[in-house]
Amino acid sequence: MINKIKKILKSILEEGKNSNTDKIVILDSPMATAPEPELRLVGMFCEVVDEKVAEIVYAILCLNETNRMLPADEKKPIDFYISTYGGNADDMFALYDIMKQVEAETEIHTIGVGKVMSAGVPILAAGTKGKRKIGKNCRVMIHSVVAGQHGPLHNLVNEMQAVEQIQKMYINCLVNETKMTKKDVKNMLERNLNVYLSAEEAVKLGIADIIV
Repeated sequence: MINKIKKILKSILEEGKNSNTDKIVILDSPMATAPEPELRLVGMFCEVVDEKVAEIVYAILCLNETNRMLPADEKKPIDFYISTYGGNADDMFALYDIMKQVEAETEIHTIGVGKVMSAGVPILAAGTKGKRKIGKNCRVMIHSVVAGQHGPLHNLVNEMQAVEQIQKMYINCLVNETKMTKKDVKNMLERNLNVYLSAEEAVKLGIADIIV
């Protein structure tokens, strides 16, 4: 971008040599020729919803593609900042699955700040092991899947079975990504209330690795 501006200014200068316009001075400093930094940051400071998840998935896939073009010793991680009250479980699983696919080639360093709750917890935990960070004042919250339906009884039974399946998938994600066993997670969810964890407790349970 800076080089383009310099070319434009030089062309203006050449065109104005025979005119009475003020002389344009172009300073060629190290800052002017330095390459622009490559940002590999992704952020989710909102609820887990389809539109935002689509943007994040696209960004992660693009950053992973740029890494494919680099030699192994030059590959760079993706820094993924998370602050969310949670959201839609289906959208969370979509992002979770993409993260696990990309991590086969590119590290994803998750950073939880402010609050990481409900559907946000598996996303934080899905980062590259050993590189998952959490702010010292970040609050983590885990609870059972929340759902609400109305209608004929057979529909309610069908929806209840679907909710139970989502709960199982949520538990499996936490078991796969943390130090918690299936029994630990079930005991937590069966309290039927929101379970709040400090940054220290989140690290102890393996949801994150480093407090920042």
